[in-house]
Amino acid sequence: MRHNVLSDLFSLIRCPRALLAIAVLAALIGTADAAAAPQRARPPVTPTGTLTQLSGNAGCLRERSEPGEGCTAVRALRGPGPVVGSQAVAVSPDGRNVYVAASKSNAIAVFMRSARTGRLAQASGAAGCVAAGQASGCAGALALNGPNSVAVSPDGRNLYATTIGSDALDTFHRNPSTGALTQLGGGSGCIARAARPGCTTAQGLGGPDVVAVSPDGLNVYVGSFAGNAIAAFSRNPQTGALTQLPQPAGCIVNTPTAGCTTALALAAPEGMAVSPDGTSVYVAAALSNALDLFSRNPSTGALTQLAAGSGCIVDSPMSGCTTGVQLAGADAVDVSPDGESVYVTSFLSNSVTTFTRTPATGQLAQMTGTSACVLDTLAVGCSLGRALEGPEGLVVSPEGASVYATSFASGAV
Repeated sequence: MRHNVLSDLFSLIRCPRALLAIAVLAALIGTADAAAAPQRARPPVTPTGTLTQLSGNAGCLRERSEPGEGCTAVRALRGPGPVVGSQAVAVSPDGRNVYVAASKSNAIAVFMRSARTGRLAQASGAAGCVAAGQASGCAGALALNGPNSVAVSPDGRNLYATTIGSDALDTFHRNPSTGALTQLGGGSGCIARAARPGCTTAQGLGGPDVVAVSPDGLNVYVGSFAGNAIAAFSRNPQTGALTQLPQPAGCIVNTPTAGCTTALALAAPEGMAVSPDGTSVYVAAALSNALDLFSRNPSTGALTQLAAGSGCIVDSPMSGCTTGVQLAGADAVDVSPDGESVYVTSFLSNSVTTFTRTPATGQLAQMTGTSACVLDTLAVGCSLGRALEGPEGLVVSPEGASVYATSFASGAV
């Protein structure tokens, strides 16, 4: 339970601007002592899922800890970048490591995690981080200017990072014992939009914002904010190396582009989620005020937007799309573990919207009445939420009982 809640919390922080420091929390599960003697007062019961920040300097990590602040000083964690919607923190599937994309450090910080306490520790030297130019004593990496989203493969062998300053997707081998990262060599370690030394090139990587790995580990998908595109790659499970899918499946764009497939309502993708069954990919497109729906071919990894009327749900009427409510500035998206519900945060609508999913087809239908959306201000057709201004991050708990959202303007979860 502790691992699940911590994983949820770190996956939840999708806005790198919120990562000036990492707050480390653990779930305290209270149980009544049924065997206690009658004269002894029973300890208070802490509700399951409650978060309590770790005590002392274990409760926060910061590159430049202020006197009296009580945080642990670490390296390569300086300054988040200006991009919203990215998944800047990832927990390895085995729960042993936490990785943070530190945009202003041009680095990825690596932390070892105690399964018993949830406490994080950074190794010394190159094992504790990777950075452009080997800064801060980190291991070196190519095309790591402004990393803003990280994802670990389901088998735990690789970490993938988008770098908005390099217009690139980087690939790292993960040491399962230490969690240390080593960039792949031979041109496999970075894939960039334009030619650069040591990297291969691919289409659809203009301003890459979010990266997701399919549950079977065979594909990696990147949503590119500035490029209004999705780049699709096949993954070698043995090496972790990526190869862009053959044209036109390798990139899906909002505006017709040679060698790519064209999709509706795909301006500025910020959020992306692959369904647990691996048959669907959902993309939150901020400037289209839309949620886009794609079916995934499990054999090839190719994505196909669902048929007209089903392939996009938009905030305002648009030809070929279904009209939904409260989707302005769609930012983050997640799918419930049972694959039957999809949730979206929308930055401009100050909302969380709810959709039912048909697993056989991947189609979505927005729920009706007050179940359709939770809104920061009272509005017809929505339920009222609190501290929900500028919501960005979103995650569903592993058992599917809770949904957590981060609100940038409210400074809240």
